[in-house]
Amino acid sequence: MIYNLYQVDAFTDQVFGGNPAAVVPLDHWLTDAELQNIAMENNLSETAFFIPEGNSYHIRWFTPDVEVNLCGHATLATSHVLFRHLGYTGSQLQFRSRSGDLTVRKANDRYILNFPSDKPVFQTTVGGVSEYFHRDPVAVLKGSADYLFVFEDEQFIRNAIPNLYAIKKLDAEGVIITAPGRDGIDFVSRFFAPQLGIPEDPVTGSAHTVLVPYWAGRLQKKEFLAHQVSKRGGELVCKYLEERCEIAGSAKTYLEGTIVL
Repeated sequence: MIYNLYQVDAFTDQVFGGNPAAVVPLDHWLTDAELQNIAMENNLSETAFFIPEGNSYHIRWFTPDVEVNLCGHATLATSHVLFRHLGYTGSQLQFRSRSGDLTVRKANDRYILNFPSDKPVFQTTVGGVSEYFHRDPVAVLKGSADYLFVFEDEQFIRNAIPNLYAIKKLDAEGVIITAPGRDGIDFVSRFFAPQLGIPEDPVTGSAHTVLVPYWAGRLQKKEFLAHQVSKRGGELVCKYLEERCEIAGSAKTYLEGTIVL
């Protein structure tokens, strides 16, 4: 069998920036083992698969190691494929997922994801937190799946060297680190998830479902310009809607090809 494959750089307006995701449109589900093997072969942080379901789509996301509950950049990449390559003409996409119903609408050159907010809770103790990034954060919070470590120095976020061995032992899918931004950027972040087979994710939409509620409370505002300051880097325009949040960005197609199974 032959299946189409797209590789899209998400949360960027230029190829070789943002976060690359593979997107595989299907008309029916392959076995879980086949889906996982395709994701492993692609060797990107995420591969998205989707099938049509009436007027909506069922979407699933796989890292090279596991299926995950939510992925922002691969959802953005999937939306780009549907609008740009597969001729979708509606005003809004509806996805069914492990994290419930998700919507994406297109506004000029951006795709606006509407995801559930994941409001993080302050942690009184985690134990030995300095071992993860060689400095104690000023605050530690936890969302439903990820820890959030707050620092006050943007340059530290940019230069931080994670202890991936220690992070992998945490009772979480990953760790977000964040600090206030500069020059019109509200906050910066990076994301590490060796537990999922992702040492560092270049730009992480799902992490911003945790970041946006935190910074909304801290800055007392609802709209943000955020940068994920990994080596590839990415820009996200975010809006806090209490129980939901909007995360917007651009995308560029890098590759169109086929998979032969």
